Amino acid sequence: MGWLQIMLGGLVIVVSIASLFKFYNAGFFLHHEDICEHFYHVGDAYDGFDIRALNDRVGEVLDRMDKLQEKLEKTVQEMEKNKVDLGKTAMTRLEHKRFLEQEVIRPLYGAHIALRQIRLPRAEGIRSSTMKEEPLINTFVVEEIRKYITPKENRVGKTNIYGTERIYNTVGHACVLMKKELEEYMDYDIGSYCKDDWSLSQKLMVNGCDPLPRRRCLTRASKVYQKPYPINESLWRLPDDRNVRWSNYQCRNFQCLASKNPKRGYSKCTGCFEMDKEKLKWVTNSSLPVDFLIRDVLAIKPGEIRIGLDFGVGTGTFAARMKEQNVTVVSTALNLGAPFNEMIALRGLVPLYVTLNQRLPFFDNTMDLIHTAGFMDGWIDLMLMDFILFDWDRILRPGGLLWIDRFFCNRKDMDDYMYMFLQFRYKKHKWAISPKSKDEVYLSALLEKPPRGI
Repeated sequence: MGWLQIMLGGLVIVVSIASLFKFYNAGFFLHHEDICEHFYHVGDAYDGFDIRALNDRVGEVLDRMDKLQEKLEKTVQEMEKNKVDLGKTAMTRLEHKRFLEQEVIRPLYGAHIALRQIRLPRAEGIRSSTMKEEPLINTFVVEEIRKYITPKENRVGKTNIYGTERIYNTVGHACVLMKKELEEYMDYDIGSYCKDDWSLSQKLMVNGCDPLPRRRCLTRASKVYQKPYPINESLWRLPDDRNVRWSNYQCRNFQCLASKNPKRGYSKCTGCFEMDKEKLKWVTNSSLPVDFLIRDVLAIKPGEIRIGLDFGVGTGTFAARMKEQNVTVVSTALNLGAPFNEMIALRGLVPLYVTLNQRLPFFDNTMDLIHTAGFMDGWIDLMLMDFILFDWDRILRPGGLLWIDRFFCNRKDMDDYMYMFLQFRYKKHKWAISPKSKDEVYLSALLEKPPRGI
């Protein structure tokens, strides 16, 4: 039975190679200009068609089939060398089945699908007489990625509510540079459980593969998830440990995340998981002039601050204090070694899972307040900071407040960063500088966006 299965696997390889030969005879592997001549009888190739990407994808398929053939031949050689009767080996029928599924059928199916989905430039017919190709389609082999980025035509042939004939699902341009990681992320069984790979998705995001593709698998959750605490308790109480998946962290509970633990697994925002310390922030007087109090900030615009954004690293304490003042604040968060997103949500607040790479998902002139602390410091490139500040200016409404909280940098770089903040000609309500160390300084500022009527 085992010999028959191996022979069938070899037969499938022969059929697949024959299919590649048919592709060649049909003209799929011609040069760029020859493709258009062969299929569309035009001499000029479409400039946007990436023949190199097409060639790379075909090469990947051939490599996969070569590796599969080598693996099957090696298996046959080992069986011949050992002269072992398959019926007397420890390998069960279930193991034979698993071998065929994982080592033969699945790789061949992937190669087969990849060949069938190779896209050539096509005439758009009624819409346009020019040659057009879906962007990035030949960059990836994994079927689910190709299905995701392929434009989705409206079913009834009409324009949709957005005024377009099709919907383009977007991925970050750097996904092309992280092809291996993205294909690993999108390799799953549709409708089954996703792998516990949020750390892989975050790695893709922070390296520019953002936005990520949607997936058609079921996200995992803690098997012992408990009901969250009531809102009057959750703001200032550590959540239940059972409500977090701890597999990708060094710690396995919230107590382990205390700042005194050197093996807590994160370095930014130390002490953020200690509620006794968090309760003191923005409400108690400090000896440093750079520490502003929430009541003093809100008094500048009484009744006008209703919604805002906290852009930084933390567990939502700023949003919790603002919630007590009937102000709704969304907190950006990344899980940099600790469950910051889960912590914010379990406190009854709203985490926004975004990176520095991303344009903020808010409309123009909508926020009353933007607060930033503990994230954008002197490490940040000035050009990147410029793009971020202009995006904040975009979403902050006229009369809204920008609260720069304890920004720090090297003393010699302070003039450069001060220019970045002052270039928008915001009104200064508060401005304070304090020494952080011998070579570093703190800057805190409260600035108001001016009206810009045109």
